[in-house]
Amino acid sequence: MNKKEISEIKKLFNKDKCHVRRICGCYVDAEKNIKTKLVHNFLTLEEEEMFKYINIFRSALSGSLGKNLVNLAFPLEQEMEGGTQEFLLKLRDSRLKDEDLVDEFFDKVIENYEYAENYYIILAHAAYDIPGMAKDGSVMDDMSVYVYEHIICCICPVKLEKSNLCYNSEANTIETTVRDWLVDVPAHGFLFPAFNDRNTDIHEMLYYTRKSENPNPQFMDNMFACKRPLTSKEQKHTFEEIIEETFGEDCSFDAVKTVHDTIQEMIEEQKELPEPVILDKNDVKNIFEKCGASEEKLEYFEERFEDKTESTPLNASNITNMRSLEIKTTDVVIKVKPERSDLVETRIIDGIPYILVQVNDNVTLNGVIVKPDDVTE
Repeated sequence: MNKKEISEIKKLFNKDKCHVRRICGCYVDAEKNIKTKLVHNFLTLEEEEMFKYINIFRSALSGSLGKNLVNLAFPLEQEMEGGTQEFLLKLRDSRLKDEDLVDEFFDKVIENYEYAENYYIILAHAAYDIPGMAKDGSVMDDMSVYVYEHIICCICPVKLEKSNLCYNSEANTIETTVRDWLVDVPAHGFLFPAFNDRNTDIHEMLYYTRKSENPNPQFMDNMFACKRPLTSKEQKHTFEEIIEETFGEDCSFDAVKTVHDTIQEMIEEQKELPEPVILDKNDVKNIFEKCGASEEKLEYFEERFEDKTESTPLNASNITNMRSLEIKTTDVVIKVKPERSDLVETRIIDGIPYILVQVNDNVTLNGVIVKPDDVTE
């Protein structure tokens, strides 16, 4: 799914045209014991309760594509009888009206999801009459050809709220509040099937994780058995290793800065596109070649890239920092806006290497404005 397709589904979770039909819940304690279950016709919920669930579902479709939201494809064997995709398809087709099937799903989640505290599993079925699209890109609400039936699941931590002092108006006293268990925003979740090319794609799903550096890989592997992409943190670390190994002794400040400048320019040029910027082996090789990597180094890169990345492309936004250019030494950290990387240069002075930062007339030292030209030449 791309950004536009995710946005289209996310917009359905609102009070005016909510397409959710049935919702099932399972509250689990830290010892994996089921404390309670619920089943509701979603449209019969109290309005305030309905809005709370809608916000939870929207949260599970939020974040950056390639970081918080990841497309997962099912291997062919998982679409056979007994496979993970086949099970999810049966669950969707049941519209959550098969109690045994829903219970089996909850049992699978509890078995594979490791969490040290209480949590609440929310599973919902929804149906979306996909409106047609005019040639100019406008939506034709009165023209629907396909229905996108899907399930969405959210796994939400449940935490005991902090105790506070409050005023009891009836007793006219100050007293301690009663502590309640509160359902937090989702830590993980998924949408199945995927909504690709504005239609149902039973061969893929969309997985959500609130913390992109920790998508709970064990749960992903055991629950869905899909090929898991590298996390954003793993991609960043892998790319750093690829740069160091490819450039070797030629891994200069300017070479690395140019690599990141080039990637950031690509992201900026394609920011309006619905798909994130994805770099495969040839893309990265071309960038390195432009940044001065020798033929010998590029041959080594060809041999090592697929092993390093596990044959998966890299999300450009995961391997570069669009917010700042960060330079670190043992004792100093310098952060510069990426678009002003030209203010930083390296120089050898009296045989000693220096990193120089050009300054303007707006310089502060511990919050105090100082004159940048008040230095000894």
